[in-house]
Amino acid sequence: MASLCVGGVLFVAYPQDHTPRHVHNFAGETEVVVDLRTNRTVDLADRVDAIRPRNAKRNSVGHILKVAAEHFDELVTLWEKMHA
Repeated sequence: MASLCVGGVLFVAYPQDHTPRHVHNFAGETEVVVDLRTNRTVDLADRVDAIRPRNAKRNSVGHILKVAAEHFDELVTLWEKMHA
């Protein structure tokens, strides 16, 4: 696994994970799975468990998405490091 911690968010890419490219993000008790789109944007992964717990605070999810967008290039590098 490869990880990066910025802005109070831990970003993790797992080596045996699937496409599309994405990272798991942890801030406090919240986990958000964020897709790293080919158009250089981030978005919630299109999966049922993209936000855990399901009742996570909106501002926590928003913060994670904001930090992920700000560090897009680093997160792509993290993903590629695990999936070369």
